[in-house]
Amino acid sequence: VQLVESGGGLVQPGGSLRLSCAGSGFTLSTYRMSWYRQAPGKERELVASINYSGTTRTYANSVKGRFTISRDNAKNTVYLQMDSLKYEDTAVYSCHAPAVNYWGQGTQVTVSS
Repeated sequence: VQLVESGGGLVQPGGSLRLSCAGSGFTLSTYRMSWYRQAPGKERELVASINYSGTTRTYANSVKGRFTISRDNAKNTVYLQMDSLKYEDTAVYSCHAPAVNYWGQGTQVTVSS
């Protein structure tokens, strides 16, 4: 059972990235899913969550209006669209299935000029 993130990388301030979290051996379509991030020297922060159907989404104040969480249950994948990226968005981003406490391995996002 795995959650596999992809899509991280290096981007300039103001740029965009889309992260993906795919279930492997795990059908995530019936679960609420979340994205977390952790920057060096900082505590892990809940960035966004989405319910199983995609009808309810919540965001940290720090990303509200810039990030969008979504899901495609047919593809067994959850996404995090990140726009207007800032230096302070630099972190390792991980997806999480709270009900079963599954974590992905994380993907690095670096915002730098």
